[in-house]
Amino acid sequence: MELKEKFDVLTDELENVGIVPVIKLEKVEDAEKLAKALRDGGINCAEVTFRAKGADEVIKRMTKAFPDMLVGAGTVLTCEQVDAAIAAGAKFCVAPGLNPKVVKHCLDKGVPFAPGLSSASEIEQALELGLNFAKFFPAEQAGGLPYIKSVCGPYTTMRFMPTGGVTADNLNTYLSFKKIVCCGGSWIVPPALLNAGDWTGITKLCREAIDKMLGFELAHVGLNCKNDKEAESVADEFEKAFGFAKKVGNSSVFSATAMEMMKSQGRGTNGHIAIATNSVKRAAYQLEKRGFKVAPETVKFTADGVMQVAYLEKEIGGFAVHLLLKK
Repeated sequence: MELKEKFDVLTDELENVGIVPVIKLEKVEDAEKLAKALRDGGINCAEVTFRAKGADEVIKRMTKAFPDMLVGAGTVLTCEQVDAAIAAGAKFCVAPGLNPKVVKHCLDKGVPFAPGLSSASEIEQALELGLNFAKFFPAEQAGGLPYIKSVCGPYTTMRFMPTGGVTADNLNTYLSFKKIVCCGGSWIVPPALLNAGDWTGITKLCREAIDKMLGFELAHVGLNCKNDKEAESVADEFEKAFGFAKKVGNSSVFSATAMEMMKSQGRGTNGHIAIATNSVKRAAYQLEKRGFKVAPETVKFTADGVMQVAYLEKEIGGFAVHLLLKK
């Protein structure tokens, strides 16, 4: 696989996950348990930092136990650390800053590298090295999302992984910008839980972070009607009872925004349920891991290529279920 293709695969996988736990693990023997806890919570990736002794052994154990897990090496500051990370099975390397010698050494080995950037000059150095994906560090202290948006004007090809000061509370603010691939953070794996070996607690934090990132909400319920006359009649009843204003469309009739009456048999035995989310792409990825696959032929995109609508393959309670991108 060519290096460019590896970068494309890497950024696509990271974009699906959305959250990259930054891990400093002191107890090497806990590597497999931590990896399982992350995966059980919906996060199949990790950045294992070389700030802790034995980081390469942690990476080796994680990748051996779960070959499909996207495990990278963090705080990679030297060419020797690059070699150790790659030998351990790291699928990418990350650093807090940009050292052209170290970046080039890693790229020459055929492994993606995401250096830390916080200025326009560093972005230009990264572009000169052929990179279009980098860590933005320290994110909050360096200006946060407003700064990233400002530098994306002249540097249109660069995409970022903000790390440093990113929390569950500001995660979605960062991820709402299309140039953000994912966010790195250590709040998913706090030292207290690591030291206590509380793998259930870490899994719970992961699941909570994923659910908050996706932001699932009930958008509306659709009912299948025999024809347009029945659809309007049902809508009239909802308006009469609850004051839901009727809006007639080409294929359906809405009662306010809560109910949609289909003018003919639509998807689902009884109708459909629309679930709004912050990202249909990430939602589809997570739901597949939970046993709910998206029907490929139902996927629709916005004009700029963002996944907008997708139906699940199977019904729930006689209703088809579709994901809907929040406006």
